[in-house]
Amino acid sequence: MKKSNKYSYIQGKQITDHETGTRVYDFQGARLPSVTTVLSATKNQNFLKRWKARVGEQEAERITNLSSRRGTAMHKFLEHHIQGIGYDDLTPIGCEASPMAKKIIEMGLENVEEYYGSEVMLHYPGLYAGSTDLVCMHNGLETIVDFKQSNRPKKEEWIYDYYMQISAYAMAHDEVYGSNIRQGVIMICTPDLYYQEFKLQDAMLKLWKHRFLKRLDMYHELQFDEKEQAQVDVKAEEFENGKT
Repeated sequence: MKKSNKYSYIQGKQITDHETGTRVYDFQGARLPSVTTVLSATKNQNFLKRWKARVGEQEAERITNLSSRRGTAMHKFLEHHIQGIGYDDLTPIGCEASPMAKKIIEMGLENVEEYYGSEVMLHYPGLYAGSTDLVCMHNGLETIVDFKQSNRPKKEEWIYDYYMQISAYAMAHDEVYGSNIRQGVIMICTPDLYYQEFKLQDAMLKLWKHRFLKRLDMYHELQFDEKEQAQVDVKAEEFENGKT
C-alpha cells in the first residue's frame, strides 16, 4: 500500500488512569479525554446490564476479555500489513485473528489507493483526542477508517457509537490539518469471517459529528456534576468532623 506524506502528524501521549481505567491524551501539555471515554461515560448501559444478567458476570468478563485480546491481535496484523512490515502471531489468539485481518485486507483495504497514516493520534484542541486506525484515500475520498472485530454480525442500530467515533476523528483531523475528510468507513469481521462495511459520507458524516458533540456536552455535564458532588461530600465530612 502506497504511503503519502501529505500530512505531518503531531504525536501525543496516551495516559491511562489505573484507578478508573479511563484514557486521556496529552497533546503539548493539554490533557484531553479520549473519544472512547466520552462515549463510554455517556452511553445507555441498559443493554449491557441485561446481557451481564443473562450470561453472568464471570462469563461476561471472559467474553469481553477474549474479544479485546482478539481485537488487539487483529489490529496488529492490519497495522503491519499497511506499513509493509512482516509480522506473525502463532498464539491461539493470533491464529484466530490472522484470518480475520486477511478478510478485512481482501474485502476492505482493496479500495484504498494510498494512506496518510496508520494508528494516528488525533486531537481537537481543547476538546478531545483519540487514535484512529487509518487515514487514507478510499475510493477517491479522504477517509477515516476504523477496524472492528465482532462476535456476531452487527445491525446498523448497534453501531451508532462507532459512527460518532469516526465522525469525531474526522472533525479533529479537519480542524488540526485543514483537511476535508468526506468519508468514514467501519470495517468489521467476525471470527467466522463474516465481513461487514458501514460508511458515512458528506451530509451523514456531518450529522454524526453533531451527535457526537451532543455526547461531548453530556460528558462535560457529568464531569461537572461529579466534581460538585465531591465538593459537597468533602464539606459534609468536614462538618461531621467538627472542622466547620
